[in-house]
Amino acid sequence: MRLLAWTAACALACVALAQAPAASFAPVATSALLNVDGVIVPDALLLRVRRAADQQPLAGARLEVTLDGRSVPATARPDGTWAVSLRGLPAKSPGKLEIVVAHDGVREVLDGQLPAGSAGTTAGGGAGGLASMLVHKQMAWWVLNVVIVLIGVIAISRRMS
Repeated sequence: MRLLAWTAACALACVALAQAPAASFAPVATSALLNVDGVIVPDALLLRVRRAADQQPLAGARLEVTLDGRSVPATARPDGTWAVSLRGLPAKSPGKLEIVVAHDGVREVLDGQLPAGSAGTTAGGGAGGLASMLVHKQMAWWVLNVVIVLIGVIAISRRMS
């Protein structure tokens, strides 16, 4: 019985330590045709460009990104997002973005801000803010539920023996 309890406790601890907060995209800029969402990951900004009408990813587009007046390269990734390197940028920048999207014969200029809580730095290594807090609360809720179920199983097994 004690072996079962220790195994369950170790499994829960391993799961809790292995879970990293998931990156959640936040709105960065919008236009009549496009929505641009972003998330700060270590040393980079990931941008997701979708059509406003059907929220489908925009294929075949070209992106030019300017952060606080400095042009930064945007690299297309296989998953349909764009990576913008934040290395070498000032830590105390306000995070004003200008995103030029060339698609379907149209060239759109969108203005926006870095996602909340980032301010041009990646200190803390994640998205920060409300999304990060919600991920941690949800993880704590699941761990609590698993612990309650295990306590119930142990209590029932003791009663039956």
